[in-house]
Amino acid sequence: MTTDALIVLDIGKTNAKLALVDASGRVLAERRRANAVLTDGPYPHHDTEGLWAWLLAACREFAPLAAISAIVPVTHGATAALVDDDGLVLPVLDYEAALPGVDYAGLRPSFGETCSPALPAGLNLGRQLAWLAQRFPEEFGRARHLLMYPQYWAWRLSGCAAGEATSLGCHTDLWNAREQRYSSLVARTGWQALMPPLLPPHAALGGLLPEVAAATGLPASCQVLCGIHDSNASLMRYLDRDSGPRTVLSTGTWVIAAALGAPLDALDEGADMLANTNALGQPVACMRFMGGREFGELAGLQPQACTPDDLARLIAKGSMALPCFAATGGPFAGRSGGMTGPAPADARERYALATLYCVLLTDYCLDALGASGPLAVEGSFTANPWFGALLAALRPQQAVSYSDDASGTVCGGWMLRYRDAVAPGSGKAVAALALPGLEAYRDRWREELKP
Repeated sequence: MTTDALIVLDIGKTNAKLALVDASGRVLAERRRANAVLTDGPYPHHDTEGLWAWLLAACREFAPLAAISAIVPVTHGATAALVDDDGLVLPVLDYEAALPGVDYAGLRPSFGETCSPALPAGLNLGRQLAWLAQRFPEEFGRARHLLMYPQYWAWRLSGCAAGEATSLGCHTDLWNAREQRYSSLVARTGWQALMPPLLPPHAALGGLLPEVAAATGLPASCQVLCGIHDSNASLMRYLDRDSGPRTVLSTGTWVIAAALGAPLDALDEGADMLANTNALGQPVACMRFMGGREFGELAGLQPQACTPDDLARLIAKGSMALPCFAATGGPFAGRSGGMTGPAPADARERYALATLYCVLLTDYCLDALGASGPLAVEGSFTANPWFGALLAALRPQQAVSYSDDASGTVCGGWMLRYRDAVAPGSGKAVAALALPGLEAYRDRWREELKP
């Protein structure tokens, strides 16, 4: 067994994945599970113990397959863990949970400082932390470290606590995006004492804890990397390109448009626009909506892929979905989703409606950002042949491509380990699907959104 490989732990909001990837970027094995939110205990929280048991079991399966030299955690944002030396002092709060009665307005820094918009529920991590501190002061007071979610898993594997900017810079209110340092909120609340040393996402924290090595069969020398926010993992392959503007669309539960090279001055707090921080410690203008969740709501429980004829028929009938169909996030958060025109007749038309909706909302976000340059689509929407084709028809000024890696998060995690290697895979140009009436359909959709 001579093949050098690493394991990428990829925890998305809806699903978790463990991928064994060799030094050439080839996926040798993969395991998946649903990422359930538990409703027992004091509030809705992530099933960290279920994920931990699954992780250990999957690592045992992977151990004989390659010489595994590293593990890289990649997770969704807006999530953190409060731990002492023995583990969690409180369950890891789900960011979609309601947080009634929290006194946060007086603590929150301005959008001008953080480029982090005011968001519902717990999508601003600072609101989660304030709620926990006010509701559970004794447990909060026992915490030794505040760990962003990738670094929580790195700490469980290695015993080393670290902080990292891509997760801190993901609409948390904890990070000053322009100056790349902690925001005034951290000092105002006294949370600075809980913050471990800041390290880059590629930093090796050390080998596995002895009990982890014994439970997994992996060598104790297997290095645990600091880890990264998932949308920023998807950006990794584009950060070493020329300095010209380009746009990356990370798709999954969330659709996140990252406009590399776009100015931050155009960001609008009220439209769920923000600045994330990339793996190089640079702010990136972004806008997002819960596209995967909304697509599922519109397409139904048993989605059936549509044809161009189905799309053309809906456009001709004027059937359109108006935002939004998710409880949190996006430029139209708080507005109830609805229909105008005839309802879809069958499963294929529902799929067509969901596709058109996500295309129109993506196009809207890209215009609002001032996104320019080549447009690369990463993630689950690359399985939809019409999403990119319709986007290309509406945006002829941007060359649209689909990544042939359906999981840019795994590739980004791999690149943290093999930093001098060429990223595997490539982009495939997407030809425009110029359906009759498409641009007029977009114009009517936007007109319907005006107050």
